[in-house]
Amino acid sequence: MTTTSYANILKPLHLGFTTIKNRVVMGSMHTGLEDRFYNYPKLAAYFGERAKGGVGLIITGGISPNRQGWLLPAGGTMNTLGDIAPHRLVTHAVHKHGAKILMQILHAGRYGYQPFVVSASPIKSPISPFKPRQLSDKQILDTIDDYVHCASLAKKAGYDGVEIMGSEGYLLNQFLSRHVNQRTDRWGGDIENRMRFAVEIVKAIREKAGEKFIICFRLSMLDLVHDGNTMNEVITVAKALEQAGVTLLNTGIGWHEARIPTIVTSVPRAAFADYTAEVKKHVSIPVIASNRINMPDTAEAILAAGKADMVQMARPLLADAFWVNKTATNRIDEINTCIACNQACLDHTFKNQRATCLVNPRAAFETELVYLKAAKPKRIAVVGGGVAGMSAATVAASRGHHVTLFEASSDVGGQFNLAKVVPGKEEFHETIRYFKVQIEKTGVELRLNTQVNREQLEREGFDEVIVATGVVPRALKIEGSDAPQVLSYAEVLRGAPVGDRVAVIGAGGIGFDVSEFLLKPPHQPQPQPLADWQREWGVDPNPNYVSEGGSQPAHIEPPVREIYLLQRKTTPLGAGLGKTSGWVHRAQLKKHQVRMLRGVQYKTVTDEGLWIELAGHDQLLRVDTVVVCAGQESVKDIMPQAAEKTLANYHIIGGAKLAAELDAKRAIREGAELAARL
Repeated sequence: MTTTSYANILKPLHLGFTTIKNRVVMGSMHTGLEDRFYNYPKLAAYFGERAKGGVGLIITGGISPNRQGWLLPAGGTMNTLGDIAPHRLVTHAVHKHGAKILMQILHAGRYGYQPFVVSASPIKSPISPFKPRQLSDKQILDTIDDYVHCASLAKKAGYDGVEIMGSEGYLLNQFLSRHVNQRTDRWGGDIENRMRFAVEIVKAIREKAGEKFIICFRLSMLDLVHDGNTMNEVITVAKALEQAGVTLLNTGIGWHEARIPTIVTSVPRAAFADYTAEVKKHVSIPVIASNRINMPDTAEAILAAGKADMVQMARPLLADAFWVNKTATNRIDEINTCIACNQACLDHTFKNQRATCLVNPRAAFETELVYLKAAKPKRIAVVGGGVAGMSAATVAASRGHHVTLFEASSDVGGQFNLAKVVPGKEEFHETIRYFKVQIEKTGVELRLNTQVNREQLEREGFDEVIVATGVVPRALKIEGSDAPQVLSYAEVLRGAPVGDRVAVIGAGGIGFDVSEFLLKPPHQPQPQPLADWQREWGVDPNPNYVSEGGSQPAHIEPPVREIYLLQRKTTPLGAGLGKTSGWVHRAQLKKHQVRMLRGVQYKTVTDEGLWIELAGHDQLLRVDTVVVCAGQESVKDIMPQAAEKTLANYHIIGGAKLAAELDAKRAIREGAELAARL
């Protein structure tokens, strides 16, 4: 039975020649499967699962119209008849569940990681080692032909249309903006010339494909770079694209090289919907809102307010393929929420690995990680209620096993209970909520406040024991480290009092988290208000902005503490943080005047502070508190030694197995993979 709570999300969208069954778009996200024809059966299963889960419109990862447009060497391309067959697997898998699918045509321009790169002007991008060649007039016309040929092949492959990628700093965005386009011919200069390339592509595709073919254009509505477009220029382009024959107008926010975050977890939900709403006022075609829309209440509010006609989500549909069906049946508490961590999706993409999802390891592995019903149900004990243990317990129980989950503390969640209190990581509450619901729904017997030992497990007669007992913070082993002013990161994040001057020892992910936690006054577990976030990052709050690219000077609140962040290594601090989110954390600490020191040797803690050795000289950091973030140690006392005989089979996963830098992605995947095998 369909709920009325989300009537706008579930309302069909009529395009005249076709109808999309609801207002949810699965936005483009590169998985890596697009680049090799032999991976298309896996890609078809991945998209088919989302179509089965109820999404109305799916947009593929970027497919290049020619070799110059490759994002990576030999990237996914659609320019010969031989390219059609694998794509038909994808379109068939989607259509059989009643969804529509568009193929995104993406020309990387100067963002390509390959030597054939081209652009509007020969200006090297900061994120690619290759300097582009400037496209000549003839080459631009040839590229338009390549787009048309690519779109016509997509139509033959069964796609309902194409999305033309014109945002995020890729080729067409490079032409649209003065940031890269410094031409003086008919393709450069004022906005009418700069938009000519994009407009001519749309006109040519419409003429070739006919009227009954969806053309979606992803337009940058907020460049967030120097010499970016104003809103007036964005609207000018939007109107011209509508005239040229675009069916849907999608939202792009920020260039990949922009130094303002647009999708990481600290960005408030729906932070950019008002910019989409401003453009929507000036066109009559449906407009799609995007970026940090991850739960039904947010999506419904955007649609109900008339800010957009559809909402686009990419990562949230990685996290939960059945997001729409759960919304339609009012099972919101069962949605596996995207926490915008980027660790398994975008970080993988930019490392040329297959994208997946930290909270859903089946994403893009649908044919490989399969949860079949158990042929013979077993009694399984899972010891430890962190994310590894909850993942293992709920998957095993969903397969029909009888699972008991033992947790020594009063609540499940493990290290996520520490992460969720860090400013900007409030979304981590959602993962704990999801697993709690799954524990109940799958029938896991949960025993809290239960410190179990091997003798008890053997007595209760379990067939399998999964040890997911996690980690404890590693202690500091120098003179004075037992002083009361020396605290572990766990004590600090649980609320231990901390002085005004602090030394944080260890500059991995936890050290950065603790430093950010200590920069601001204690806060309730609520996300940062949008207006405060815009001021802090220099985003123009006016939807009809006249500032170039929609950015303005940032206003930084002074930190509440003086903080030193220290590491023994001589490498730059934060070098091991996530590829697509690490720069945000480094920027946060830098602009809040955290003093970052590397190559530090720790000598002793005294009443005066922390003595260190730096560059061969002893010095005193006059601090009130020393916070230790120098790694973790596995807790695995319950694991039998190799020679010991036990009645049950024992397995170890997560931090208990490997206590290197905390890795929730590995922990959740190990739990799911083990439970799928048992």
